[in-house]
Amino acid sequence: MSSRQNAAASQGVLEVEWPMFGELARALALKVAREFNPEIVVGIANAGAIPGAVIAAILDREFHSILISRRYRSDSERDTPAVLGAVPLGIRDRRILLVDGTCESGDTMRLAIASLVNGGAEEVRTAVVFRTGPYEADFHALATESMIVLPWDREVLLGDQLVPNPLYSSALRSSDER
Repeated sequence: MSSRQNAAASQGVLEVEWPMFGELARALALKVAREFNPEIVVGIANAGAIPGAVIAAILDREFHSILISRRYRSDSERDTPAVLGAVPLGIRDRRILLVDGTCESGDTMRLAIASLVNGGAEEVRTAVVFRTGPYEADFHALATESMIVLPWDREVLLGDQLVPNPLYSSALRSSDER
């Protein structure tokens, strides 16, 4: 059983629908606006690109993404995250809000922060829609121990049909059986 499936079995599954995501992104943007004035919003691709773009739009700020790997070697063994591209241009001497969809251990977030700081960012603060583990971002919308299934991750296109995402299908089935 994968670590994602273990999380689902022990804490349940939170299937996020688009309206809930929208409200959480809006609430997160408002939290940020009260305490921080970022010049640029950077989303960690893949899961942070959509919330980052939404938050950037709400704050009326420039948006960029940074690609960090999140591949799994097997059901239970995760690769060490790595930056898979250049740091966004134009961050030197700027205040950056770094956004991800979820954050558990903070490995990916710390790597992205280091990349932005090494790229010359003046200040980097972090925001996640869902805090799912011990790492504490500067801002979060919701803390939960549940496995999160985001609306854009629920289904994938295989051939010409949308099918349940294999990464989540067994966890969602076991959640439905409860």
